[in-house]
Amino acid sequence: MKSPYFTIEHEVFRDGVRKFMEEEVAPNADQWERDRMVPREIWRRMGELGYLGIHHEEAWGGSEADFFYSVVFLEELQRSNMGGFSAAVSVQEYMATAHLAKAGSDGLKKAWLEPAIAGGKIGAIAISEPDVGSDVANLRTRAVRDGDHYVINGAKMFITNGFYADFAVVACRTNPDPEAGAAGISLILVDTTTPGFRARKLDKIGWHCSDTAEMSFEDVRVPVTNLIGLENQGFYYIMESFQLERLVAAVASVGGAQLCLDRTIDYIQNRKAFNRPVARFQTIRHEIAELATELEATRQLVYHTAWLYDQGEMAVRECSMAKLKATEVANHVIDRCLQCFGGYGYMEEYPIARAYRDARVGTIAGGTSAIMREIIAKIELDDTRYNSAYAATPTKKSGDEAPPAPKPASAETPAAAEQPIAQTQVATDPVTLNALFLALPDRFKEDRAGAWRSVIHFDIGGDGGGRFTLSVEDGTASVREGLHGEAKCIVETEADTFLDMESGKIAPEMAFMSGQLRVSNIPEMMTFMKAFHRG
Repeated sequence: MKSPYFTIEHEVFRDGVRKFMEEEVAPNADQWERDRMVPREIWRRMGELGYLGIHHEEAWGGSEADFFYSVVFLEELQRSNMGGFSAAVSVQEYMATAHLAKAGSDGLKKAWLEPAIAGGKIGAIAISEPDVGSDVANLRTRAVRDGDHYVINGAKMFITNGFYADFAVVACRTNPDPEAGAAGISLILVDTTTPGFRARKLDKIGWHCSDTAEMSFEDVRVPVTNLIGLENQGFYYIMESFQLERLVAAVASVGGAQLCLDRTIDYIQNRKAFNRPVARFQTIRHEIAELATELEATRQLVYHTAWLYDQGEMAVRECSMAKLKATEVANHVIDRCLQCFGGYGYMEEYPIARAYRDARVGTIAGGTSAIMREIIAKIELDDTRYNSAYAATPTKKSGDEAPPAPKPASAETPAAAEQPIAQTQVATDPVTLNALFLALPDRFKEDRAGAWRSVIHFDIGGDGGGRFTLSVEDGTASVREGLHGEAKCIVETEADTFLDMESGKIAPEMAFMSGQLRVSNIPEMMTFMKAFHRG
């Protein structure tokens, strides 16, 4: 079928990947499923062929190809005849290495990303926890700063590649404040040979060749240079990377369903019942027509979403729709295809049986269908919009750079600000924007701010809005109406949103991720929140 998304070069690449899957991978499927693992040799072979760095930078061994090369690769991965193989490879290339590629230091990239692209090191992304599930903002694994190390304690659950991984990108709580929520999470790379790290392989109904593990961390000491990106920004990185993860799941689901449908058509054209091919029975013919139509419509949604992603769009709406539709459709298509095989479809020797088992987890992994529906509902009904977190993350050029250690609290009393509008809020003031800004200097915590100096412009729109300048210098905070001086950070939002954040109706981090709060400098804003936190 002609497509505006694929060139001749894409199709040549497809032929190569298909040959590799059919000749070097698929013949081993039964053995690898029994062994419950993907052998190291095939990872290295994929590295040699350039299949593990399709969208990564050339500097680290990647190809920097457009995303439709990845679409081709993910579709052809399904010819391995193992959903677990597809899952393991997808996690390695598009999830475990994603944060390293976008926010890791050059030192981390050299040590871990480069060998991962070459197939020499296997990676995992460790976010889910036993008692947390989809509530990423409230994960419990903690990383406490101890000199030049983080000490990690906690547990992770359902981690693909987690048992055989050489490294794991671990989401940890680094802010000791129990009220920090999503604003206290960081991403830290853990070498799985580090003392105190353990992994236990889990037994699944499908994806047998891929290792899925429960991880435990007991006083695991990790150098602070293994921090990926900015401290306490991990939640935002995760929320953004979910779009790629969900798009990858959608592409794989469509590719797997199409392969099953193709094989089913071949089967019913050759299988006879009542002295004629099964494909001649109208009931089956019409069902195949319905399945093909639904799958084609889903494919075009997925391709459009891939195009948006390739254009650099933060396509939360489309990625969520694609993941929801593709995984649900794949389950339906493969279920109906198995039915066409009759009793043979229930036999282990037929690939449709394995495909049936493997497809089921699609509506769970990477965000359940219920979560996808809620995200879409927020966008469609609440006019929610999402911002990019990586765009505000400076790239670190050295693996030796570390976040500064916490500064000791100061015993000095903050001095009075020069020419502020007011130093205290009158108790009888109504809860208005002006009243809240006038009270900011009284909430300033010098011991939390340390030597921080800043100028922040607040541009608050809507009814009751206004413009304000917050200045922090020499342990003193002051507020003036209007925008004055050169700002280190510009904050834009609506008056209702700002008041909702102040009253606790909406968390600032969620306002940011939903696009209701726009911030030009995330690290500066995080320091502001720390220095002016209530309580």
